[in-house]
Amino acid sequence: MATCPNRAAPPLVPPAVLSARPHRSRGTARDHHHPPAAERRPRHPRTACAPAPGHAPQAGLSTRFAHRLVEVLTGARPSGQLLRHTTLACYGQLSALVRAGTLSRAHGAERPRLGPVHDRSPSPGAVEACVRVDLGARHHMVAFRLEPRGPAGQWQCTAVEAR
Repeated sequence: MATCPNRAAPPLVPPAVLSARPHRSRGTARDHHHPPAAERRPRHPRTACAPAPGHAPQAGLSTRFAHRLVEVLTGARPSGQLLRHTTLACYGQLSALVRAGTLSRAHGAERPRLGPVHDRSPSPGAVEACVRVDLGARHHMVAFRLEPRGPAGQWQCTAVEAR
């Protein structure tokens, strides 16, 4: 069907009908309580991951770092992946632990199981944490310290110990 270039196509639904339609969500009819905008979680990815009010800004940081650190110590992850998250002195400590095979697992051994990560903040700019690592019948302890470093204040590991 050819259209005339001077004439706009008529709308499929008249504008009066569009504005008179009630809003319906897809799916079944639901009756939800919607919290006020101030109580809702933000939708932007960076702000959605922000800690809830009353929680420390490093909440979850020590747990995530502990998992990565144990993966490096057991050989499941290359140590170079933690280079930007450690200071030079700490990377030397980490490399020495990896070379010594402190948490090395035998071929076919079970995956390491981490216990709860215990962390505390001895000062406002530091977090010290420790975690128990079960490797088959053996148990190890890993301890580390995180501090904000550099102009951006990125958290970096400044010390690590494993036994």
